[in-house]
Amino acid sequence: MKIKQLTISDVQELQEISIETFTNTYGSQSAMNDLNQYLKESYSIKKLKKEIENTNSSFYIFYDDNNEKMAYLKLNIDSAQSEDDFENALEIERIYIQKQHQKKGLGRQMFSLAVKKAYELNKKQIWLGVWEYNENAKLFYKHLGFHAVGEHTFNLGNDAQTDLLMSKKI
Repeated sequence: MKIKQLTISDVQELQEISIETFTNTYGSQSAMNDLNQYLKESYSIKKLKKEIENTNSSFYIFYDDNNEKMAYLKLNIDSAQSEDDFENALEIERIYIQKQHQKKGLGRQMFSLAVKKAYELNKKQIWLGVWEYNENAKLFYKHLGFHAVGEHTFNLGNDAQTDLLMSKKI
């Protein structure tokens, strides 16, 4: 397995895996218009370039031995965090795994990288948002020691959804 921290030259690759993993994860549970609007707004090259250039965000793509993209991870600190309620924290904003690579321990490896980065940055907690109906993800995060601390609205196009906010002290 290879892990690559992305730079601006990787924006096209980031866009591809972002659209593919998000669509595979939520496409069957979303109205097509809402999904297409979200993908267009959230994963445009212009928006992704801006996110990569933000020094308080970092992206990682995980590759298998055949150099196939398996997953990607987006971490935020300080002003890049999507919520202001978490002081001295690292946010896992995106943790997406291709379906064929799920249930193989990759999520744990991604989480371990997030913890390593949090320690390097002297952060005291890690937090994330997870869709209230994503039972597999909620169970995974609870198993890792996260607990629910609130919720926020996630807009998928015109569909306002609820994400649970989960946190873990480190």
